[in-house]
Amino acid sequence: MIAVHIEDGRVEIRRKPMPKRPKGHALISLVVGGICNTDLELQRGYYGFRGTPGHEFVGEVVEADDARWVGKRVVGEINLACGKCEWCRRGLGRHCPHRTTLGIVKHPGVFAEYFTLPIENLRVVPRNVPDDAAVFTEPIAAACEILDQVKIPRGGEVALLGYGKLGRLIEQVLAAHGCKVRVFRRETPRRGSYRWVVEATGTAEGLNQAITMTEPRGTLILKSTVHGSVPMDAAAAVVNEITIVGSRCGRFDPALALLRKGKIRTKSLVSARYPLFEAPAAFEKAAERGVLKVLLDV
Repeated sequence: MIAVHIEDGRVEIRRKPMPKRPKGHALISLVVGGICNTDLELQRGYYGFRGTPGHEFVGEVVEADDARWVGKRVVGEINLACGKCEWCRRGLGRHCPHRTTLGIVKHPGVFAEYFTLPIENLRVVPRNVPDDAAVFTEPIAAACEILDQVKIPRGGEVALLGYGKLGRLIEQVLAAHGCKVRVFRRETPRRGSYRWVVEATGTAEGLNQAITMTEPRGTLILKSTVHGSVPMDAAAAVVNEITIVGSRCGRFDPALALLRKGKIRTKSLVSARYPLFEAPAAFEKAAERGVLKVLLDV
């Protein structure tokens, strides 16, 4: 089979053997995958990554222990937990210290003709949700995680800093919850003017601007994943007693529910699409300024 391979900043297409399916896993054929900022950061050296990236996907199950899964159109949560440690027993498998992460940490990603994932990670895509919308399930789930972590009331005013792929989904998720979302792209708001601020710029500079925007005893939610160290105005955060919440992956069920109900619009977020074997060009396109989601088709 062919698969995308990242190493030393290069994106290549390589021939690789079919993956072996462990017990409890499904063998999945890729239908469509999405390139996200994390994939671009992996190319730049995040986690010292080398191998097959990709974690946003729609696929079809071609082999599983339970034959009822075969032929199902699926998406999949990306963290593979051990299921035995204290964190897993507490329902926090996404933070299992022994976990692997699809296409990021010690588990080959989905930018390949075939890949594997545990059955327990899979979710069946509702029939009324097309592939090009379902491929956004993982970032929509990441946006939904904000509301799992922080109790923002309906009608709450939220500042959103950053309006790329994830930022636009965050805006829709918060709006569907009933929040009043103010998006900041280049302009800077008054100092300390929002109780809730979501930082999704994907830049090191965004953190300090977000701190400035947050009112005393307000909450700042960080969604950016940036490779390398980020300088922070810790004094401002301490003096203003700001709560800083790191926010990563989310549950897929709320995301699929929003898609099923038509609450999230994704069509305008697709900037380009390429066949899998043109992944190097697709990564170049995805890294261009102003480009939103780039899809890979098999």
